[in-house]
Amino acid sequence: MATNMAEAETRQRLLRTVKKEVKQIMEESVTRKFVHEDSSHIVSFCAAVEACVLHGLKRRAAGFLRSNKIAALFMKVGKSFAPAEELCRKAQELEQIIETKRSQSLQSQDGLRRMPRLPSLTTQGVRNLWIRTALFEKVLDKIVLYLVENSSKYYEKEAVLMDPVDGPILASLLVGPCALEYTKMKTADHFWTDPSADELVQRHRIHGGHGRQDSPTKRPALCIQKRHSSSSMDERPSPSPSAREYVESLHQNNRVTLLFGKNNVLVQPRDDMEAIPGYLSLHQNADIMTLKWTPNQLMNGSVGDLDYERSIYWDYAMTIPLEEIVYLHCHQQVDSGGTVVLVSKDGIQRPPLRFPRGGHLLQFLSCLENGLLPHGQLDPPLWSQRGKGKVFPKLRNRVPQGSGSSDSVSDKEEDEATDYVFRILFPNSQSEFVTPPDLMDQGATMWHPTLRKASCSSCSQGSFSDGATPKGCNHERTPLKLLCDNMKYQIISRAFYGWLAYCRHLSTVRTHLSALVNHTIVAPDVPRDAFKGLTTDVWQTFLQDCTAYEEKELLRLVYFGGVEASLRKEVWPFLLGHYQFGMSEEERKEVDEQVRVCYQQTMREWLGCEEIVKQREKEQHAAALAKCSSGASMDSPSQKMVHHDSTISNESQSSQSSDRQSLARLQSDSSSSTQQELLDLYTLNLHRIDKDVQRCDRNYWYFTPANLEKLRNIMCSYIWRHLDIGYVQGMCDLLAPLLVILDDEALTFSCFTELMKRMNQNFPHGGAMDTHFANMRSLIQILDSELFELMHQNGDYTHFYFCYRWFLLDFKRELVYDDVFAVWETIWAAKNVSSSHFVLFIALALVEIYRDIILENNMDFTDIIKFFNEMAEHHNIKQVLTQARDLVCKVQILIENK
Repeated sequence: MATNMAEAETRQRLLRTVKKEVKQIMEESVTRKFVHEDSSHIVSFCAAVEACVLHGLKRRAAGFLRSNKIAALFMKVGKSFAPAEELCRKAQELEQIIETKRSQSLQSQDGLRRMPRLPSLTTQGVRNLWIRTALFEKVLDKIVLYLVENSSKYYEKEAVLMDPVDGPILASLLVGPCALEYTKMKTADHFWTDPSADELVQRHRIHGGHGRQDSPTKRPALCIQKRHSSSSMDERPSPSPSAREYVESLHQNNRVTLLFGKNNVLVQPRDDMEAIPGYLSLHQNADIMTLKWTPNQLMNGSVGDLDYERSIYWDYAMTIPLEEIVYLHCHQQVDSGGTVVLVSKDGIQRPPLRFPRGGHLLQFLSCLENGLLPHGQLDPPLWSQRGKGKVFPKLRNRVPQGSGSSDSVSDKEEDEATDYVFRILFPNSQSEFVTPPDLMDQGATMWHPTLRKASCSSCSQGSFSDGATPKGCNHERTPLKLLCDNMKYQIISRAFYGWLAYCRHLSTVRTHLSALVNHTIVAPDVPRDAFKGLTTDVWQTFLQDCTAYEEKELLRLVYFGGVEASLRKEVWPFLLGHYQFGMSEEERKEVDEQVRVCYQQTMREWLGCEEIVKQREKEQHAAALAKCSSGASMDSPSQKMVHHDSTISNESQSSQSSDRQSLARLQSDSSSSTQQELLDLYTLNLHRIDKDVQRCDRNYWYFTPANLEKLRNIMCSYIWRHLDIGYVQGMCDLLAPLLVILDDEALTFSCFTELMKRMNQNFPHGGAMDTHFANMRSLIQILDSELFELMHQNGDYTHFYFCYRWFLLDFKRELVYDDVFAVWETIWAAKNVSSSHFVLFIALALVEIYRDIILENNMDFTDIIKFFNEMAEHHNIKQVLTQARDLVCKVQILIENK
């Protein structure tokens, strides 16, 4: 018996795994409009299906000597099933391609030769190859169905496919995935598609580095490994985890500007190697410029997909921050496009960068010069020539002192230079790199700018060996003076407009955000540490003497530290307004008694109405059956209902029973049509409540049938007193945590009524939801402009509709029950401590905690909905609440302009 149960549990576990993976694939096809063949969901799905197909497989069917049991099984099936035969042929061809590619990849690694291109198959493509091929050929469901129908031939009795129920279910589950279209198109995340939310969080923890401070930081730089040889590559990206990030960073994106890009730039990584071509790119991130060179083999995948992340070419890739470079040695050759050698602060030279023909060296220097401005510059600067743009400066050799008169200067020395040494200057740190004047005078090969052809005849008549202008001539100095004046004007203008923008920013903050927070900042440690929360000792002291603690102090303790779990049943009625903090024990008992009487009265009224509804439905059902059986014409249901209502009304007037008191409300000088509308309205709400109550948190231990009945009674009582609002899906979610804590129908009814005074406006009949969205937009735009810009660019989801469920239910479905309790009591206490809109700051905290993941993966609207749906009940609530309180304090400080 135990063995049978264990086998049944194994079958169910395998089937549940397949169901989960099928759901993931179908969701991906809807949200992304396509499914890539290399999607991680495809890999997981194929593994789950293969586990089911191999479960309980007979050894004869698997082949005694075959290591690939799936291949052996499909080949046996192919002998009698045509779709399987065609599949076997295609799968064997793919296996042959993979084997050829692997052998050629090993050969190419020794000689570092460019290997021929073969059909691309990723590492995932090798796993579960036969199942994957069957899926893409749309025959997997047919083959599995064939195995189910002929299971006795291939499987033992305990196998999944032998089970008369589980086997057909498995085959039917595969119909959906086999009907989808799968793409081979190389998207931006071709090799790393669709990671789950848990995987994204794990990646961020591994590669995120140090935690983010108050101001948003950029993504950390790729790993740098120092090498001992001065001529070798100084930096290389971390190959395995950062391959995707590195390749994506080479292109233009919303965080980094691509200033220059050129392929086929040659670099000789080692002295014993030939120069290899690669992609040279210049990137600017804020004030940081980075030069990257990546071998072509990594750009086009020619090293082989199987060994892409382990390729030796990663050792040759360069990532060089320009702030480390001091000199650029440029050499122009007749037979090439020029060479650049970078020299760093420590004097180490990088391997030469050899540009192809076509003016690419000059274009690179021009982009570099533009990128350095306004904080840095090239010395000497490039010249601007009308009709040509930027050109190399006209330089000539300086004549050493004492070498003779100016007449001895040869024509060769007057020729323009072909080799240049440019220095990268940063005015703020210029003193660190200035060469002493005496050393500059001793250099016989230093370059000096030649005189331009001046329009002034007095300046152009003489010849000066030192290249200086005649004394007293100001024609060459005038443009420089104008340039300096213009720079001063620009600096002053930028400072002024920066100050003006800051003033407008503060004005916007005060205008749009001042109403979201209390203007008084409450400290967590004054007068005592509040992070311990509301403890039993403090609460008992308060109950014995109400003057021992003020209401604000108790709320401060709850806001910063929460309520001790054993006290929530006593404290929550105070937080929700059922009791006032200054009430004595007798006053609280009096309030409880009034609430209990009111609740019982309400119960009697709606129970009487419910009996009428049930009787009406019973009669309508009987009439419908009679009409179907007899075929005779009958009175319309509305006429019968009116007659029935009048009969009930007459009975209720003569009856003194308490369960008929609702009929007085139904009559009360109103027409029968009004009674009919009231009954119809309550019937509609009753059906909605019954559906939601049965579905409400069925897996939570508290909700036994008896407690579900309590939940229904409270909800029906509330709706009976608020029929103008009616029941809306989600109200049960708000009631359930209150009932779990209070465990008393009348008390929960009163507290729920107080809670709904605020929450009612979030439902469709209220207008608070649009206000929440607008406030979220203002908060993110001011506190995190980078994230707001990403949201605006990726389909513009600054409407924040993904927060709808958060605001509607106060994050109830995003958290486990214990975390819901902590969040709710903090929200209630925050109204009088920091902000009556604390839910906004919790929502903002959730977004900010995962901001780096959102930015790194460039999420659009569907991505962010999928991410937060998968992260539900996995949040660190202590971190979220701490972040939310910090954000409130940040806004308060901004408003005070401290």
